[in-house]
Amino acid sequence: MKNDNKVKWGIIGLGNIANQFAADLLLLPDAALFAVASRDHNKAIEFAKKYNCTKSYDSYEALFQDDKVDIIYIATPHDSHAELSIKALENGKHVLCEKPMSLSYKDALRMIEASRKHNKFFMEAFWTRFIPSVKEILEKVNQGIIGDVKYVKADFAFYADEKQGGRLFDKNLGGGALFDIGVYPLFLSYILLGIPKEIIAKSIYNKNGIDLQTSMILQYENAQSVLHASIISESDMKATISGTQGHIQLNSPWYIADGYSVSKNNKEETFSLPNLGIGYTHEAVECHNCIRNNQIESKLWSHQNSLDLSKIVEDIKNKIGLEFS
Repeated sequence: MKNDNKVKWGIIGLGNIANQFAADLLLLPDAALFAVASRDHNKAIEFAKKYNCTKSYDSYEALFQDDKVDIIYIATPHDSHAELSIKALENGKHVLCEKPMSLSYKDALRMIEASRKHNKFFMEAFWTRFIPSVKEILEKVNQGIIGDVKYVKADFAFYADEKQGGRLFDKNLGGGALFDIGVYPLFLSYILLGIPKEIIAKSIYNKNGIDLQTSMILQYENAQSVLHASIISESDMKATISGTQGHIQLNSPWYIADGYSVSKNNKEETFSLPNLGIGYTHEAVECHNCIRNNQIESKLWSHQNSLDLSKIVEDIKNKIGLEFS
């Protein structure tokens, strides 16, 4: 970081998620959105104006070479995450890369290797790991509040209109339910139960080979997870963690829950934990802390955590016969 104490951010990929992230950055007094880049320079100019950003570039390369930028948030479509993250790291930038970090385990390994080689912070942007509700329920589970966890149920589902097209239905961009939203319930199962012994997965496809809906059962030594992702139907988007002495339910939508409830001994206790802004603030704060402490990875969502999840997703991808161009 240069001179003043603010962490200077750059953003590439200026779509919906980038807009939400930029709005949340404005809520952090020690963050500054310094530069944004788009191949459409007018888009970059408008985005910069909207969020009081100092610089706008018409190429990603120009942003990579700006020596005033500390960390780059990569919010482009999935298919470009690996190459852009590696280029940013090679240019001496810290990186926060939108999930899923890549479309293959092989690329995920390359990204982590680049972080280690260039000694720069890299984190997959699994913002859910850092929201207060998820941090707190994980602590309570580890303390044994609900006994031994035996069952996790989590959905992520919404209806998207295929006729309107877009990234979700574009095979070249890594579209489909598994990689776009299925990673969320898989993430929850992973942080609670670890790596499964066996996975059963089935999907519904469209004519272009995109998985529109994928359901998964993860088998552990003494527990199971039932997980679901869909871009053609809705669900209550609650998540339940069931143990031998009670259960926890995260408020809907669970991946950005503003609270949760604990039920045991026929009593229910509710907890309210609002997020700051939409909730991207919490992962940004983690990035700041890691950079200031000269860490190249987060202890809460480490390089190994990302690699483990990437491997689980790849196993499911192979089981359902999903192939990207």
